[in-house]
Amino acid sequence: MINRISKRLLHHSIPLGSDFSHIVIGGGIVGIATAAELQKVKGNNVLLVEKNDSLGQETTSRNSEVIHAGIYYPSSSLKAQLCIAGKNKIYDAWSKGNFQVNLQKCGKWVVAQDEVEEEYLHKLKQNSDELGVPTELISTKKAKDLHPLIGANKAILESPTTGIISAHDYVLFHEGRFENNGGTIGLNSKVKDITYNEGNRNYSVLIESDGEQMEMTSDNIVNSAGLYAAEIANLVLPQESRYDYYFAKGNYFSYTPETPIGKVTTKLIYPCPNPNASSLGTHLTFDLGGQLKFGPDLEWLNTTNPNNIDYTPNPKNLKAAYEAVKTYFPAITENSLHPSYSGVRPKLLSAEENKKQFADFIIKEETNLPGFINLLGIESPGLTASWAIAEYIKNIYHK
Repeated sequence: MINRISKRLLHHSIPLGSDFSHIVIGGGIVGIATAAELQKVKGNNVLLVEKNDSLGQETTSRNSEVIHAGIYYPSSSLKAQLCIAGKNKIYDAWSKGNFQVNLQKCGKWVVAQDEVEEEYLHKLKQNSDELGVPTELISTKKAKDLHPLIGANKAILESPTTGIISAHDYVLFHEGRFENNGGTIGLNSKVKDITYNEGNRNYSVLIESDGEQMEMTSDNIVNSAGLYAAEIANLVLPQESRYDYYFAKGNYFSYTPETPIGKVTTKLIYPCPNPNASSLGTHLTFDLGGQLKFGPDLEWLNTTNPNNIDYTPNPKNLKAAYEAVKTYFPAITENSLHPSYSGVRPKLLSAEENKKQFADFIIKEETNLPGFINLLGIESPGLTASWAIAEYIKNIYHK
């Protein structure tokens, strides 16, 4: 069994030694993978703090569950490097048969409908080649023979290493790794304050759990709080170094055909994203049971407080989703789409700023806060990259 956080009352003095070597804040897929990676290092004693009553309840449970190939991002970016490394770690464990996580290496098509989009696909192919990620331009005739219901007027780029995975199973996999090495989990536990103790070179973390407050000390802090990461960071950062966060909602739509049309596709289908878009467009994915879904779209929220987020999928966005999907799946009807669920992406850049520059992951040890590592803007491809992010963080601490 995993060690659970003890019901200690608030410390009134700082102990000579820290309670933990590391406290990881946030029990999504990135947090639990990081905790598991740190806990396996000899001598480490890691506490994972999660405000919900189980792991992976928020952003982790509200995404497309796609294993991304890593073809969209600049070669120098953390998103590219960690997405590809994370994907490879998943498939390597899967191929060795010691990875009890449901997944399917189904591949995907990125489809182009005009000359501009065709040119984009050629640039995407070039980027893939530079990254060492396999892709192939296939003929529209071949595609029509394989999947006649999918429309691509100009070109198709196939990504064979794209797949789908059970996010729930993946969380359980890393939770098991953490458990087997004696890690400690605090569920229903909210971080209320963080103080850096300069004399002791450690951190005091005030945690509220089931109405009680306790103070834990740690040599190091990993802030993997997802939508709350900026809020957590700002507890300890000086005013001039604090972060702003923006939120972009992605609505998903389920699919129930009005009349039976047979098998639509065995590949995930992605449109060419709009230039400087903050998402990859409303795409076709399916779950491990084969059920089709469409999304996410992109809806910027006017709140900066994650507690105010309404996850109800926006029915007003259904018409726009239908128009987007119809470009590559002409047989779809508007009445076959139904609002299903939504997820929210944490962003460090505003909607306007996102149009002007690429937004990479931020993973860094903060200046004048030794051992305090912030993870900010961890959106897609965070699920795919999570294991590699965990290893990246471990290597910061254990060079």
